[in-house]
Amino acid sequence: MTTKPKAKKFRIRRSTGGTAAAATSGTGAVRATDATAPQAGHGSQPLRLAASSNASEAQQSGAAASRPRPDSAQAGMQGQVSSPKEAAIDAEIDAIKREGLTGRQLRMARRLAQKHNLPATSDYDAVRLLRKQGVDPLQRTNMLDLVVSKDGETKPEAPEAKKEAKKIQLPQTVDPARTTLPSTDMSPAQRREIEIGQIQRDIARRRRRKMLLLLTRLAFFVLLPTMIVGWYYFRVATPMYASKSEFVILQADGSLGSVGGFFAGTQFATSQDSISVQSFLESKEAMLLLDRDLGFKEHFQQSWIDPIQRLAPDATNEEAYKTYSRIVTIGYDPTEGVIRMEVAATDPQVSTEFSEKLLSYAEARVNNLSEKKREDQMREARASFESAQTERRKAQEALVTLQQQGSILDPEGVIAGLRARINQVEVQLQEKELQLAALLDNARPNQAKVDGARGDVERLRNLLTSLNAEMLDASNGENSLAQLSVRIQMAQADLASRDLMLQSALQQMETTRMEANRQVRYLTVSVNPVPSEEPDYPRAFENTILAFLVFAGIYLMISLTASILREQVSS
Repeated sequence: MTTKPKAKKFRIRRSTGGTAAAATSGTGAVRATDATAPQAGHGSQPLRLAASSNASEAQQSGAAASRPRPDSAQAGMQGQVSSPKEAAIDAEIDAIKREGLTGRQLRMARRLAQKHNLPATSDYDAVRLLRKQGVDPLQRTNMLDLVVSKDGETKPEAPEAKKEAKKIQLPQTVDPARTTLPSTDMSPAQRREIEIGQIQRDIARRRRRKMLLLLTRLAFFVLLPTMIVGWYYFRVATPMYASKSEFVILQADGSLGSVGGFFAGTQFATSQDSISVQSFLESKEAMLLLDRDLGFKEHFQQSWIDPIQRLAPDATNEEAYKTYSRIVTIGYDPTEGVIRMEVAATDPQVSTEFSEKLLSYAEARVNNLSEKKREDQMREARASFESAQTERRKAQEALVTLQQQGSILDPEGVIAGLRARINQVEVQLQEKELQLAALLDNARPNQAKVDGARGDVERLRNLLTSLNAEMLDASNGENSLAQLSVRIQMAQADLASRDLMLQSALQQMETTRMEANRQVRYLTVSVNPVPSEEPDYPRAFENTILAFLVFAGIYLMISLTASILREQVSS
């Protein structure tokens, strides 16, 4: 009856305590969970059997170990019974499992079994076979057993030597005859450490080189120019004495009733004048006036002044103006309306004279500005008043001329008189006609009375006709009294309007004159220039620090630009 070979399954248990074998190995009993060892027929490679003195026994044990053993339950079901040798091997393996060997110990035992060419089917079987060969796989000194001789065979130690090694507890002296020199080959860890050290030294060397280059560039581009600038300011620069002054431009007091009176004498009313005066003092015109009066160029052309601040003997006005702009500093404070001026020179007395002369120029300019304003305002008001006077005079002359043309001063009165006379004659004519009619009503009227009444009526009619004719002559024609009267009325109206215009122009001229008086500006010096006893310039320390910051900023900008360009080119 044939049965299918089946690999035996080994159960792995945790040991609850140490064994004598673990104590002998010196490592202590260590509890660990071991995986089931690979058995024959489950992917493990067959081990080669080596020839030895007990080859037959090894072959038998190898055959017995390599032969597949059925499971006990299946064997019982199939009627198979294990041989006593197999049962003894299983008992030994179970005893080894109960020792609680660690995974590291089992792997060492498997490697020793491979070195001794033992046909171990598992790690526990390797421990069993090694112990059967007299080799303790749990002893630390057994690592020397891995050393292979020249002929490729492992030299096992004698059991007596192993027992003596077990008994030795204290460190022993090394036999000089058995000592061997260390190998010249380095391990990967040592080689890696050496390479890391070389890389670190290379990085440190490159850092030192870059730091040295950086210090060299800083010394050449920053420190050296700063030292040159400091040497100039501390040793070469000519000392300058400055005189300071302050002045204010004020406006004349205005009336409280006007809107301009609220801003009179404040910076809101004089800010433009202050700015104009500041621009004038900083202009080339002021420099030319100062050179004409006090010899500005000659003062800065002296030979003992340092070359940077000294003017050349044939210096142009532009070069002199650069020096003037450097030594004359003017600032205007709009919050207070104060103009501050500082003038520097090689001599304190000369700087004071320069400052006083510039103040006189500023005062003359302020007076000139206010005078021009007053003249402009008064010119218009005066011209308007004169024009009104001329027009009124013409209107009056025209009225007089019209009155002289008709030899009648009052044409309207003449016309009114004529009308009154005509009305009177008409009334008398009506009365005479009524008398004549009353006389004619009689049967025998008085002829004399009738003739007298008729004569009166005829005369009154003739007088009325002449008066009407005279009235018609006065109303018609170019020289009629009516037209003359109209022209005279128009001339009188024109004269009245010219009177009003003349009165308005006169009032405007008075108002303008008052406003012009309020436009007067006064330059008031609040701080007079005083000669200085100690030089104010050059400020050596401040200028040196400023030069260092300027050179450092320029170097930093150039370095950043070069780095960015290099990165853009390399990318």
